[in-house]
Amino acid sequence: MSGEQESTASQAQGIPATPLEASTAGGSSGRRPRILYVGGAHDAQINLKDRLGGDVELVAIPSTAKSLAKLGRGDFSAVYVDADHFSAAGDLGRLLEADRIMQGMPDGVVLIDADKTILWGNGRLREWSGEETVVGEDFYHVLGSPEILGPDFCPFSTALSSGQPSASTLRTEGNRFYRLHAAPVVEGDRDPQLLVVTIRDVSDEVLQQQKMVAIHQAGLALADIRPDEVSDLEYDERVELLQDNILHCVQDVLQLDVIEIRMLDQQSGELYPVMEVGMAPAAAQRKLFAQESGNGVTGFVAATGKSYVCGHTTEDPLYLEGAQGARSSLTVPLTLDDEVIGTLNVESPEANAFNESDLQFMEIFARSVATALNTLELLAAEKASTAAASVEAIHSAVALPVDVILNDAVNVMERYIGHEPDVVARLQRILANARDIKKAIQKVGRKMAPTQAHPGGLADEVRPLLAGRRVLVVDEDETVRSAAHELLERYHTIVETAHDGKEACAMVRNLSADAHYDVIIADIRLPDMNGYDFLVALREILDDVPLVLMTGFGYDPGHSIVKARREGLKSVLYKPFRLDQLVSTIEGIVREARANRKPHEGEGI
Repeated sequence: MSGEQESTASQAQGIPATPLEASTAGGSSGRRPRILYVGGAHDAQINLKDRLGGDVELVAIPSTAKSLAKLGRGDFSAVYVDADHFSAAGDLGRLLEADRIMQGMPDGVVLIDADKTILWGNGRLREWSGEETVVGEDFYHVLGSPEILGPDFCPFSTALSSGQPSASTLRTEGNRFYRLHAAPVVEGDRDPQLLVVTIRDVSDEVLQQQKMVAIHQAGLALADIRPDEVSDLEYDERVELLQDNILHCVQDVLQLDVIEIRMLDQQSGELYPVMEVGMAPAAAQRKLFAQESGNGVTGFVAATGKSYVCGHTTEDPLYLEGAQGARSSLTVPLTLDDEVIGTLNVESPEANAFNESDLQFMEIFARSVATALNTLELLAAEKASTAAASVEAIHSAVALPVDVILNDAVNVMERYIGHEPDVVARLQRILANARDIKKAIQKVGRKMAPTQAHPGGLADEVRPLLAGRRVLVVDEDETVRSAAHELLERYHTIVETAHDGKEACAMVRNLSADAHYDVIIADIRLPDMNGYDFLVALREILDDVPLVLMTGFGYDPGHSIVKARREGLKSVLYKPFRLDQLVSTIEGIVREARANRKPHEGEGI
């Protein structure tokens, strides 16, 4: 009468006032036909057994619900239902007629009794279990004694005892999942004895949820990067640590072996590789930029911020060969605060290997990857910044004392010059060594906090006209001399200082033959002379004096600035001045000197 037992219904003939719904069950040739008999108040009047005679086997049953159980287990040619059960018989007939409809349902439908025995089914459970027949078998046995995952761990008992529907989820061998819903069959005031159970295969849905959870957990693991764990690692080691975590997720959860991650340089637009597994060497080294054309799918994704599924690599004009033999690819942007910071690309040797679910998984995973990469960037930047701060602290502590050594050394040279050649040579070595101390500190600082250590890391502002230039700052105020080191040496400028004009002139005279000061910055009011007198003193040493005077607004009692301008003063800085004003002033003097320098003259520092 179903996928297990086909059925039809008809009125029995020749038995007055007694409805009979017949159900052919395939019959049983060679033995007496069997009739399922649901008796009632008219049994004595009808006396069906005598009427049919000994050629028919009559199987009596007290209710229509029980008749369904008998129909499921036995082989009957017809069903007799007394008028007392006509209404219920109508339900039975409708159930029998609905059998054909139920066979077309994607869900399984079975009728089971209190012993969990299957009495009837629409055939779907037989297909799922691979059994030839399931009628008469224990429900759980048919499914291979599955694990009950809940929420109700006894759904059949609950439905029968409560008279209310119950639901649960089952897991079978092969990691298949089924969601069942058990509803009791209610007959009058009697306790229900039968259950109509619907079963739906939810394996894909559950596996998708499990994969989502796994990706979420993997994302948490990627983001769980503690500073104390990576603080001692170089940038390459940090990337390798992240790569191991990413590969674990990609291979174990997403079942992929080819992956490429590129980070976007926001200034140049270049997408430089930070991780690749399974890519062809030429593809891994290929230069790509965030552009919609000419840079493959990766460039397109970085430029548009949109994910891209390449179904057929041989047919897609955007695709550039990545993994050898790849037939499809999936590329998603790495975004942070709605800004594209890179791309994540996976490839497969199968065409059309990626569906909408894969796209969703990769986009979720990409957010975790972007966060983890950003964390590494911040940690690397923090380490570089900390190292730079340490170097800066060391340099600040020694900068002025080294200047004092230079000042004292040149003063001694001024005093003893021409008398003791050996002393002069020693003093010159002291000067050279003192200047080398500063250079050594700067080199160590660049090694401790290299800007190349991490993409997008902290980097000093590049000012080519200041790098390697030698600047002498003359001021009685120690804070001014210290600030000069702090402000200018970030541009790799060589800064030396002096306390007064006489000391500054000695510094100028005692530079080595291959060196010169590109700019001299002095306060207009030095302890031993004013700005104009200082310029005149320098003119006795230098043909071209690159002097800049510093003064407060309105202060120039001796008209030093006016007189100095007549003698070739380069510029004036009015206190308090901004850093950009100081930098642009020095750059202007350097630029002018370069323009006026003869072609055969060297740069010199």
